[in-house]
Amino acid sequence: MPSLIRDRPASSPAMLAVFGDEAMLDAALRFEAALAQAQADVGVLDQASAAAIAAACVERPDVELLAEAAAHAGTLAIPLVKIIRERIATPKTAALVHKGATSQDLADTVLMLQAKAGAALVVKEARRLTESLAVLAERHAATPMLGRTLLQGALPITFGLKVAGWLQGVAGALARFERETANIQLQLGGATGSLAGLDGKARAVVERLAERLDLPAADTPWHARREGLAGLGASLAILTGAVGKIAGDIALLAQGEVAEAFEPHVEGRGGSSAMAHKRNPTSCQIALTAAIRAPHLAATLMAALPQQHERGLGGWQAEAPVLAELFQLTHGALSAMGPVIEGLDVDTARMAANLAAADVGTDTGESETLAAQALAAYQKDR
Repeated sequence: MPSLIRDRPASSPAMLAVFGDEAMLDAALRFEAALAQAQADVGVLDQASAAAIAAACVERPDVELLAEAAAHAGTLAIPLVKIIRERIATPKTAALVHKGATSQDLADTVLMLQAKAGAALVVKEARRLTESLAVLAERHAATPMLGRTLLQGALPITFGLKVAGWLQGVAGALARFERETANIQLQLGGATGSLAGLDGKARAVVERLAERLDLPAADTPWHARREGLAGLGASLAILTGAVGKIAGDIALLAQGEVAEAFEPHVEGRGGSSAMAHKRNPTSCQIALTAAIRAPHLAATLMAALPQQHERGLGGWQAEAPVLAELFQLTHGALSAMGPVIEGLDVDTARMAANLAAADVGTDTGESETLAAQALAAYQKDR
């Protein structure tokens, strides 16, 4: 069974729900109903049959029983279609369920419906983070601090320049992710990707199904072409890494020997079960953990790219849980770091003291100008 104790600390309730069993089944039923309705729209099915199929897709089956049946069958589509057909009184109509589709069409489209909902959550939380980073960078554009290279004190910069770099990293990664969301597309190809069994009206069915599901229609079925899905996953990993960069810097700034910036104090958060005096950077821990896990998940999607013939074995079947985990980790990292930046506890006096102790002067170079340029570019691209 899914483990909330394991999964909830790494993600958000909203994103866990998007990729939960109930959401998956709702999307699968929506696909089967919309497929029949799209076929009726263009005359492949009669309206009465489509209405009967749609009515049979209203009630969600028992999750545990269906999970066992799917494990036995090797795919969700087989037991789900069987359940839908059993709900229809007329055998002739029941036989029309899933017409022209195959198991992978159902699996891929369900994943894309979940990805679309997940992408909206990621974009919303990422924009929240970039907005708060822009405010913080502007506030501290002229705040001097010690710059650090190779984990050692170097020369002066401003804290605003450091934050502007964080902003550019997240904003750039978000732009990359938004470009990759163009690959969230409907999949309908049929048994071998030839769109057989749709009475010569396949393209019209695809277009109507795309409208009904509010998913873009691909030029051709992409069941054996997975580069778009791999690109989407890679962009999630990159975004998570950009957030992890911020978390790593703040965790280092919060070390007792540095003590220049801290996560906001929240009652009951960041303590230690053994050392009551500690103020642990718990949100940074979440983001850094996600940044460690995400690249390896993205690599799995890359490894799945060589699909065999018209439907591969093992490759595309590995993708859905991996992409779901990437969405969950990315949103978890963003959700953790947004409040941190909004309430970041910045000790400017300690920054000044550490800079003075380093005895490297006070020239921050073009830090203020560079921070201003980064903010201007961000505002322009919004």
